[in-house]
Amino acid sequence: MRRGLVTGVLGRILLSGGVLILLFVAYQLWGTGIAESHSQAVLRQKFDSELHHVGRQAPSSTTTTTLKTPPTTSASGDQPTVGANTTAPNDGNPVGVLHIGKLGLDKVIVQGTSENDLRQGPGHYPGTPLPGEAGNAAIAGHRTTYGAPFYNLDELHSGDLIGITTVQGSFTYSVTGTLVVSPSDTAVVANTTEAELTLTTCNPRFSASQRLVVHARLITAPAPTLRPPKAGSRRASGTNDLAGNPGGDWVPTLELGLLSTIVIIAVFVVARRQRGRARRWAVYSVGGACSLVALFFFFAAVSPLLPASF
Repeated sequence: MRRGLVTGVLGRILLSGGVLILLFVAYQLWGTGIAESHSQAVLRQKFDSELHHVGRQAPSSTTTTTLKTPPTTSASGDQPTVGANTTAPNDGNPVGVLHIGKLGLDKVIVQGTSENDLRQGPGHYPGTPLPGEAGNAAIAGHRTTYGAPFYNLDELHSGDLIGITTVQGSFTYSVTGTLVVSPSDTAVVANTTEAELTLTTCNPRFSASQRLVVHARLITAPAPTLRPPKAGSRRASGTNDLAGNPGGDWVPTLELGLLSTIVIIAVFVVARRQRGRARRWAVYSVGGACSLVALFFFFAAVSPLLPASF
Protein backbone atom coordinates (compact mmCIF):
# COMPACT_ATOMS: atom_id res chain seq x y z
CA MET A 1 0.00 0.00 0.00
CA ARG A 2 2.78 2.37 0.99
CA ARG A 3 4.78 1.48 -2.11
CA GLY A 4 1.78 2.15 -4.32
CA LEU A 5 1.25 5.55 -2.68
CA VAL A 6 4.90 6.51 -3.16
CA THR A 7 4.80 5.34 -6.76
CA GLY A 8 1.65 7.33 -7.42
CA VAL A 9 3.10 10.52 -5.90
CA LEU A 10 6.39 10.07 -7.77
CA GLY A 11 4.51 9.52 -11.02
CA ARG A 12 2.53 12.73 -10.55
CA ILE A 13 5.71 14.68 -9.79
CA LEU A 14 7.46 13.35 -12.89
CA LEU A 15 4.40 14.01 -15.04
CA SER A 16 4.09 17.56 -13.72
CA GLY A 17 7.78 18.15 -14.31
CA GLY A 18 7.50 16.89 -17.88
CA VAL A 19 4.52 19.14 -18.58
CA LEU A 20 6.38 22.10 -17.08
CA ILE A 21 9.40 21.47 -19.30
CA LEU A 22 7.21 21.21 -22.40
CA LEU A 23 5.47 24.46 -21.50
CA PHE A 24 8.84 26.18 -21.04
CA VAL A 25 10.01 24.94 -24.44
CA ALA A 26 6.77 26.25 -25.96
CA TYR A 27 7.38 29.60 -24.26
CA GLN A 28 10.92 29.78 -25.65
CA LEU A 29 9.81 29.01 -29.20
CA TRP A 30 6.58 31.02 -29.36
CA GLY A 31 5.93 32.90 -26.13
CA THR A 32 9.10 34.96 -26.38
CA GLY A 33 7.86 36.25 -29.73
CA ILE A 34 4.99 38.02 -27.96
CA ALA A 35 7.39 40.11 -25.88
CA GLU A 36 9.61 40.75 -28.91
CA SER A 37 6.64 41.91 -30.99
CA HIS A 38 5.66 44.43 -28.32
CA SER A 39 9.24 45.68 -28.03
CA GLN A 40 9.47 46.05 -31.81
CA ALA A 41 6.30 48.14 -31.87
CA VAL A 42 7.70 50.46 -29.19
CA LEU A 43 11.08 50.73 -30.95
CA ARG A 44 9.49 51.41 -34.33
CA GLN A 45 7.32 54.16 -32.92
CA LYS A 46 10.36 55.76 -31.31
CA PHE A 47 12.43 55.42 -34.48
CA ASP A 48 9.67 56.91 -36.64
CA SER A 49 9.57 59.84 -34.22
CA GLU A 50 13.34 60.30 -34.63
CA LEU A 51 13.01 60.23 -38.42
CA HIS A 52 10.29 62.86 -38.23
CA HIS A 53 12.54 64.98 -36.00
CA VAL A 54 15.34 64.99 -38.60
CA GLY A 55 12.90 65.50 -41.48
CA ARG A 56 12.98 62.00 -42.99
CA GLN A 57 10.13 59.72 -43.98
CA ALA A 58 9.60 56.43 -42.18
CA PRO A 59 10.56 53.41 -44.35
CA SER A 60 7.72 51.45 -45.94
CA SER A 61 7.91 47.69 -45.32
CA THR A 62 6.10 47.02 -48.61
CA THR A 63 8.87 48.62 -50.62
CA THR A 64 12.02 48.16 -48.58
CA THR A 65 11.67 44.42 -48.06
CA THR A 66 11.34 43.77 -51.79
CA LEU A 67 14.71 45.27 -52.69
CA LYS A 68 15.98 43.23 -55.63
CA THR A 69 18.57 45.34 -57.44
CA PRO A 70 21.16 47.74 -56.00
CA PRO A 71 20.16 51.38 -56.38
CA THR A 72 22.60 53.82 -57.91
CA THR A 73 23.87 56.48 -55.56
CA SER A 74 22.90 59.31 -57.87
CA ALA A 75 19.36 58.07 -58.31
CA SER A 76 18.62 57.18 -54.72
CA GLY A 77 17.61 60.73 -53.82
CA ASP A 78 18.55 60.02 -50.19
CA GLN A 79 22.11 61.22 -49.73
CA PRO A 80 23.48 60.53 -46.23
CA THR A 81 23.45 63.60 -44.04
CA VAL A 82 23.82 64.18 -40.35
CA GLY A 83 22.60 66.99 -38.12
CA ALA A 84 25.07 69.03 -36.13
CA ASN A 85 23.63 67.83 -32.82
CA THR A 86 23.02 64.23 -33.84
CA THR A 87 24.67 61.58 -31.63
CA ALA A 88 24.82 57.80 -31.79
CA PRO A 89 21.98 56.06 -29.91
CA ASN A 90 22.36 54.92 -26.32
CA ASP A 91 21.95 51.26 -25.39
CA GLY A 92 18.38 50.07 -25.69
CA ASN A 93 17.41 52.73 -28.23
CA PRO A 94 16.62 52.15 -31.93
CA VAL A 95 19.50 52.29 -34.40
CA GLY A 96 17.57 51.80 -37.61
CA VAL A 97 15.45 49.33 -39.56
CA LEU A 98 16.93 46.20 -41.11
CA HIS A 99 15.35 44.99 -44.38
CA ILE A 100 16.23 41.72 -46.06
CA GLY A 101 13.77 41.14 -48.88
CA LYS A 102 14.91 37.58 -49.60
CA LEU A 103 14.08 36.58 -46.01
CA GLY A 104 11.00 38.77 -45.64
CA LEU A 105 12.74 40.45 -42.70
CA ASP A 106 11.82 43.92 -41.49
CA LYS A 107 13.02 44.56 -37.94
CA VAL A 108 14.08 47.57 -35.90
CA ILE A 109 17.72 47.30 -34.75
CA VAL A 110 18.34 48.06 -31.08
CA GLN A 111 21.61 49.43 -29.72
CA GLY A 112 23.39 46.79 -27.61
CA THR A 113 23.84 43.02 -27.59
CA SER A 114 23.04 42.10 -23.99
CA GLU A 115 20.35 39.47 -23.61
CA ASN A 116 17.94 42.20 -22.54
CA ASP A 117 18.67 44.11 -25.75
CA LEU A 118 18.42 41.06 -28.03
CA ARG A 119 15.03 40.21 -26.58
CA GLN A 120 13.80 43.38 -28.31
CA GLY A 121 15.22 42.59 -31.75
CA PRO A 122 18.50 42.46 -33.67
CA GLY A 123 21.21 44.24 -31.67
CA HIS A 124 24.03 46.47 -32.86
CA TYR A 125 27.40 45.57 -31.34
CA PRO A 126 28.63 48.47 -29.16
CA GLY A 127 32.02 49.69 -30.30
CA THR A 128 31.41 48.97 -33.98
CA PRO A 129 30.44 51.68 -36.51
CA LEU A 130 26.78 52.38 -37.06
CA PRO A 131 25.19 50.96 -40.22
CA GLY A 132 26.01 53.14 -43.20
CA GLU A 133 29.24 54.47 -41.71
CA ALA A 134 32.77 53.52 -42.75
CA GLY A 135 34.07 50.42 -41.01
CA ASN A 136 32.51 47.10 -39.99
CA ALA A 137 29.00 47.59 -38.57
CA ALA A 138 28.07 44.40 -36.71
CA ILE A 139 24.59 43.18 -35.75
CA ALA A 140 23.58 40.09 -33.74
CA GLY A 141 20.17 38.45 -33.60
CA HIS A 142 18.28 35.48 -32.19
CA ARG A 143 17.68 32.55 -34.51
CA THR A 144 15.08 30.47 -32.67
CA THR A 145 13.62 32.65 -29.90
CA TYR A 146 12.30 36.19 -29.40
CA GLY A 147 10.84 36.48 -32.87
CA ALA A 148 13.78 34.59 -34.43
CA PRO A 149 14.77 37.47 -36.76
CA PHE A 150 17.79 35.54 -38.12
CA TYR A 151 16.09 32.14 -38.40
CA ASN A 152 16.81 31.86 -42.14
CA LEU A 153 20.08 33.78 -42.19
CA ASP A 154 21.80 30.72 -43.71
CA GLU A 155 19.78 31.29 -46.91
CA LEU A 156 21.73 34.43 -47.79
CA HIS A 157 24.36 34.06 -50.51
CA SER A 158 26.82 36.30 -52.32
CA GLY A 159 25.04 39.07 -54.20
CA ASP A 160 21.91 39.12 -52.01
CA LEU A 161 20.95 42.61 -50.87
CA ILE A 162 20.50 43.94 -47.34
CA GLY A 163 18.94 47.34 -46.68
CA ILE A 164 19.24 49.43 -43.54
CA THR A 165 17.50 52.73 -42.84
CA THR A 166 18.84 55.04 -40.12
CA VAL A 167 18.33 58.71 -39.28
CA GLN A 168 21.14 59.41 -41.76
CA GLY A 169 19.47 57.78 -44.75
CA SER A 170 18.96 54.45 -46.51
CA PHE A 171 21.90 52.16 -47.21
CA THR A 172 22.26 49.01 -49.28
CA TYR A 173 24.74 46.20 -48.69
CA SER A 174 25.60 43.29 -50.95
CA VAL A 175 26.44 39.96 -49.31
CA THR A 176 30.04 38.90 -49.98
CA GLY A 177 30.12 35.60 -48.10
CA THR A 178 29.19 33.51 -45.07
CA LEU A 179 31.15 31.43 -42.59
CA VAL A 180 30.76 29.51 -39.33
CA VAL A 181 33.01 30.32 -36.36
CA SER A 182 33.25 29.58 -32.65
CA PRO A 183 31.44 31.92 -30.21
CA SER A 184 34.82 33.17 -28.95
CA ASP A 185 35.99 34.32 -32.40
CA THR A 186 35.67 38.09 -32.18
CA ALA A 187 37.75 38.72 -35.29
CA VAL A 188 34.60 38.61 -37.43
CA VAL A 189 33.39 41.88 -35.87
CA ALA A 190 36.79 43.60 -35.96
CA ASN A 191 36.81 46.99 -37.65
CA THR A 192 37.73 47.38 -41.31
CA THR A 193 38.78 50.24 -43.54
CA GLU A 194 35.89 49.68 -45.95
CA ALA A 195 32.21 50.18 -45.16
CA GLU A 196 30.95 46.67 -44.35
CA LEU A 197 28.19 44.88 -42.46
CA THR A 198 28.44 41.71 -40.36
CA LEU A 199 25.40 39.74 -39.18
CA THR A 200 25.85 37.04 -36.53
CA THR A 201 23.56 34.41 -35.04
CA CYS A 202 23.75 30.95 -33.48
CA ASN A 203 24.53 27.84 -35.50
CA PRO A 204 23.07 25.31 -35.88
CA ARG A 205 19.51 26.20 -34.97
CA PHE A 206 18.55 25.46 -31.34
CA SER A 207 22.21 25.53 -30.32
CA ALA A 208 24.75 28.18 -29.35
CA SER A 209 27.80 26.00 -29.99
CA GLN A 210 28.79 27.99 -33.10
CA ARG A 211 28.14 31.32 -34.78
CA LEU A 212 26.87 31.80 -38.31
CA VAL A 213 28.38 34.95 -39.81
CA VAL A 214 27.25 36.87 -42.91
CA HIS A 215 29.53 39.54 -44.38
CA ALA A 216 28.36 42.26 -46.76
CA ARG A 217 29.82 45.44 -48.27
CA LEU A 218 28.17 48.83 -48.63
CA ILE A 219 27.29 49.63 -52.26
CA THR A 220 25.73 53.04 -51.66
CA ALA A 221 27.35 56.24 -50.41
CA PRO A 222 28.62 55.98 -46.81
CA ALA A 223 27.40 58.26 -44.05
CA PRO A 224 29.40 60.58 -41.79
CA THR A 225 30.38 59.17 -38.42
CA LEU A 226 28.04 60.25 -35.63
CA ARG A 227 29.35 61.57 -32.35
CA PRO A 228 29.51 58.99 -29.51
CA PRO A 229 26.45 58.84 -27.21
CA LYS A 230 26.31 61.07 -24.19
CA ALA A 231 27.70 59.89 -20.87
CA GLY A 232 25.38 57.67 -18.86
CA SER A 233 24.48 55.35 -21.72
CA ARG A 234 22.14 52.69 -20.35
CA ARG A 235 23.63 49.27 -19.88
CA ALA A 236 21.27 46.72 -18.42
CA SER A 237 22.99 44.91 -15.58
CA GLY A 238 22.54 41.27 -14.81
CA THR A 239 21.75 40.16 -18.33
CA ASN A 240 23.23 37.57 -20.63
CA ASP A 241 25.91 38.53 -23.11
CA LEU A 242 27.01 37.03 -26.39
CA ALA A 243 29.49 34.72 -24.70
CA GLY A 244 26.56 32.97 -23.08
CA ASN A 245 27.18 34.12 -19.52
CA PRO A 246 24.02 33.86 -17.43
CA GLY A 247 22.98 36.74 -15.24
CA GLY A 248 19.96 38.26 -13.58
CA ASP A 249 18.28 38.40 -10.21
CA TRP A 250 17.10 35.10 -8.73
CA VAL A 251 14.92 36.69 -6.04
CA PRO A 252 11.99 37.86 -8.23
CA THR A 253 12.29 34.63 -10.21
CA LEU A 254 11.86 32.52 -7.07
CA GLU A 255 8.96 34.73 -5.99
CA LEU A 256 7.21 34.23 -9.33
CA GLY A 257 7.91 30.50 -9.14
CA LEU A 258 6.36 30.35 -5.69
CA LEU A 259 3.35 32.35 -6.88
CA SER A 260 2.88 30.00 -9.85
CA THR A 261 3.07 26.97 -7.56
CA ILE A 262 0.48 28.44 -5.19
CA VAL A 263 -1.89 29.23 -8.07
CA ILE A 264 -1.61 25.74 -9.55
CA ILE A 265 -2.10 24.00 -6.19
CA ALA A 266 -5.04 26.27 -5.36
CA VAL A 267 -6.72 25.37 -8.64
CA PHE A 268 -6.47 21.63 -7.92
CA VAL A 269 -7.66 22.04 -4.32
CA VAL A 270 -10.67 24.15 -5.27
CA ALA A 271 -11.56 21.88 -8.20
CA ARG A 272 -11.48 18.73 -6.09
CA ARG A 273 -13.93 20.29 -3.62
CA GLN A 274 -16.49 20.97 -6.30
CA ARG A 275 -19.49 18.68 -6.65
CA GLY A 276 -20.35 17.79 -10.18
CA ARG A 277 -18.13 17.36 -13.20
CA ALA A 278 -19.33 20.55 -14.88
CA ARG A 279 -18.40 22.78 -11.93
CA ARG A 280 -15.08 21.00 -11.52
CA TRP A 281 -14.09 21.51 -15.14
CA ALA A 282 -15.21 25.12 -14.95
CA VAL A 283 -12.68 25.66 -12.15
CA TYR A 284 -10.03 23.83 -14.14
CA SER A 285 -10.70 26.04 -17.17
CA VAL A 286 -10.54 29.36 -15.35
CA GLY A 287 -7.78 28.24 -13.04
CA GLY A 288 -5.79 26.77 -15.91
CA ALA A 289 -5.83 30.12 -17.70
CA CYS A 290 -4.64 31.87 -14.53
CA SER A 291 -1.92 29.25 -14.10
CA LEU A 292 -0.67 29.77 -17.66
CA VAL A 293 -0.47 33.53 -17.10
CA ALA A 294 1.51 33.01 -13.89
CA LEU A 295 3.82 30.54 -15.66
CA PHE A 296 4.30 32.97 -18.55
CA PHE A 297 5.75 35.61 -16.22
CA PHE A 298 7.76 32.96 -14.37
CA PHE A 299 9.28 31.68 -17.61
CA ALA A 300 10.03 35.25 -18.67
CA ALA A 301 12.02 35.70 -15.44
CA VAL A 302 13.80 32.34 -15.79
CA SER A 303 14.92 32.86 -19.40
CA PRO A 304 17.52 35.62 -18.72
CA LEU A 305 19.10 33.46 -16.02
CA LEU A 306 20.02 30.74 -18.51
CA PRO A 307 23.07 30.79 -20.79
CA ALA A 308 22.35 32.69 -24.00
CA SER A 309 21.02 30.50 -26.80
CA PHE A 310 20.13 32.50 -29.86
